[in-house]
Amino acid sequence: MISDTMDGRHSQPVLQVKDLNVRYGGRSGDISILQDVDLAVMPGQVTAVVGESGSGKSTLVKSIMGLLPANARLEGSIDLAGVRLDSLKGAARRKLNGSLVSLISQDALNSLNPSTPVGYQIAEMLMVHEGRSKADAMAQAVELLARTGIPDAEKRARLYPHEFSGGMRQRALIAMAICLRPKLLLADEPTTALDATVKLQVVKLIEGLRRDLGLSVLLVTHDMGIVAAMADNMIVMYAGRAVESGAVEDLFANPRHPYTAALIQAVPSVSVWKQRLRNIPGAPPSPPFPAHGCAFEPRCGRAIELCASHVDHVETGGRTVRCNVPL
Repeated sequence: MISDTMDGRHSQPVLQVKDLNVRYGGRSGDISILQDVDLAVMPGQVTAVVGESGSGKSTLVKSIMGLLPANARLEGSIDLAGVRLDSLKGAARRKLNGSLVSLISQDALNSLNPSTPVGYQIAEMLMVHEGRSKADAMAQAVELLARTGIPDAEKRARLYPHEFSGGMRQRALIAMAICLRPKLLLADEPTTALDATVKLQVVKLIEGLRRDLGLSVLLVTHDMGIVAAMADNMIVMYAGRAVESGAVEDLFANPRHPYTAALIQAVPSVSVWKQRLRNIPGAPPSPPFPAHGCAFEPRCGRAIELCASHVDHVETGGRTVRCNVPL
């Protein structure tokens, strides 16, 4: 598991996920999407979740937010600030979204209501959750928009989402996510649709808010550069399993799972711009046909016969690795 220290002091995780399994019911039986996932997010820290598309990252976020579809079956525990989220249903669960945990999604345009001014969408959360008057809530919404770097916030609070640029829409989502001062911020690919300059601005904004507000952040991303710049700890997902976890510096300097090493080697680098980009041959397994042993075995250059039927789970020195032949 991830280290339970922060600034040299022992502390309890803000988020603790243990033995999380998620299955989707279908006509031909249950399809396993997440298997035995463990993770922890420490107070004031950023934990990144990385992996290819289809590795289960978004399902993990939906599990924490209580947004799984009706045919989903969840097993395991999700503890957030002492509250067992997995045991809550309906209105009791929805009440915590925004106040205890908030989500920044990757698609800001579809996440905002196109028929309502942006400022009112933020103010509405304050009115519903905290019982504030419309005038007070709107004033707070303007302050939040300004805090996230939107210029002329009072004027722009009256505009609609389509009148915002992509970067401003993402900032508005962040303002909405922090308006109720949650303990945990879930950032699900928050920079995917942004150009390089705006991406850097949004990364700096999230980092500044984390520091100033004492937020804990679970960051889901494909961008290893953002992980290196922002995250304290990292979870590497593959085919619904966490195959390696630990401190970011340790995983980048000494990846032990072949998949982690392959992801890092696939990152483009200016220093080797004349070289061909490294890719990972093959493709992840399809969820209806899960692997009996290590799911990465068909794509792994270090695989041995045992990998097709079994995979070791090793925990040592703050690192967790699921591999029979770790690097």
